[in-house]
Amino acid sequence: MQRHDGRTFDQLRNINVTRNFTQAPAGSVLWQQGTTMVLCTASITPDVPPWFRLDKPGGWVTADYVMLPGSTQRRKDWPKIGHTDSRGTEIQRIIGRTLRAVIDLSKLGPHTIALDCQVLQADGGTRTAAICGAYVSLVDALKKLPAELPPSDRRDANLGTYDPKGALIDQLAAVSVGIVDGELLLDLDYKDDARASVDMNIAFTKADKLVEVQGSAENGGGFDRGKMLQMIDLAIKGCREIMAIQTRASASG
Repeated sequence: MQRHDGRTFDQLRNINVTRNFTQAPAGSVLWQQGTTMVLCTASITPDVPPWFRLDKPGGWVTADYVMLPGSTQRRKDWPKIGHTDSRGTEIQRIIGRTLRAVIDLSKLGPHTIALDCQVLQADGGTRTAAICGAYVSLVDALKKLPAELPPSDRRDANLGTYDPKGALIDQLAAVSVGIVDGELLLDLDYKDDARASVDMNIAFTKADKLVEVQGSAENGGGFDRGKMLQMIDLAIKGCREIMAIQTRASASG
């Protein structure tokens, strides 16, 4: 089928990655995928959350996600103070969960890395774009951790080894895939998504591990196991292409 923007069924939207987009955070990335734009920042706090067990090694990685009021044609209200909406809560949990899958938390020391993903412009695929951009900002933030902990912050050797250079254990990317008019499509924008009978989001690592698979049938009906496997294979192809883009972006500058 001919897609409305001229792409082939297995073609990603154009992706542009701008690192160091803002100066204050340890990592700051503007991730542009088609006309979807997400600002992903990574901030380091030399502490762990209050609920963190004292006998647990290392640190923590967490995420927040918000769609800014001007990100959609119809203004989106600001979330209530201290809260996001149910969709935002779901997405930020996914971002944090998938990023923690590629980090050895025991090597972070008593640090928390907070990933803040702010959607500046939404045209489909904001959660997968946020995961991809947050990964690049996390890589930059890890480089900003101190090489050694001050003596007062060192923990017992049995509780983990502080090694920020060794904390990153895999690479992560995510992409959407779906079925529109009976055809499989990669990287759905809003027009694709609005017509999709099936919508799926896949997060995948360089070590060939699926860390998140979200799929649902829209507008009634369902999909069989064969279609699901085809969608996963198409998403994996897209994730590998995105990982190559992430690698080039991280190597520049």
